[in-house]
Amino acid sequence: MANPNPLALIVGAGSGLSASLARKCAAAGMRVVLAARQVGKLDALVAETRARAFPCDASNPLQVETLLGEIDTPDLVVYNPSYRVRGPFLSLDPAEVNKTLMVTAYGGLLVAQAALKRMVPRGHGALFFTGASASVKGYAESAPFAMGKFALRGLAQSLAREFGPKNIHVAHFIIDGGIGKANDARAAARGADGMLDPDAIAQTYMDTYRQHRSAWAFEVDLRPWVEKF
Repeated sequence: MANPNPLALIVGAGSGLSASLARKCAAAGMRVVLAARQVGKLDALVAETRARAFPCDASNPLQVETLLGEIDTPDLVVYNPSYRVRGPFLSLDPAEVNKTLMVTAYGGLLVAQAALKRMVPRGHGALFFTGASASVKGYAESAPFAMGKFALRGLAQSLAREFGPKNIHVAHFIIDGGIGKANDARAAARGADGMLDPDAIAQTYMDTYRQHRSAWAFEVDLRPWVEKF
């Protein structure tokens, strides 16, 4: 039986896609919880969506477990944190590479583990991971981000196979292109729909969340119509 008052948890919340997701979830009648390292930046979004905001470093096991322990079992969890270090491979700072992997991939494992151990006994839920072009393409001078996003995709595949039969919908979204922002000069330079509209991305997440389990999607690949494959 569907939860009449479902809860959406967005981890790594900020402006852009996370904000669009929060608005879509709130408009659909869902309760919204936002988690971020710095919650002060979320004040306006919290007021707009009537969300609750919790400070949480997704790469910290204790903070993740505390977060999931303070809220109801979520019906939808979206893992959206991202961090990257770029540069020539031979000059990369190992500490920055480690941080990239911890935020991009290890945090996904922690959030998934904390959420799934609560979803499974209830018998339903959805767990969505936000990927990027780097999930399938390792660009030059971007090895750490590719490592993290490849790992996150592999995690999502494994969880989908293990927990799909337990009625948990796991999905991975490849955001293959730049996400537009208000008054974004890059977006203007690329012309009409030259970058992904965060509201359009969020709508696809919501459509995937509403899928009947007889036809679940695992991976959704989104790009602007002008983006090269």
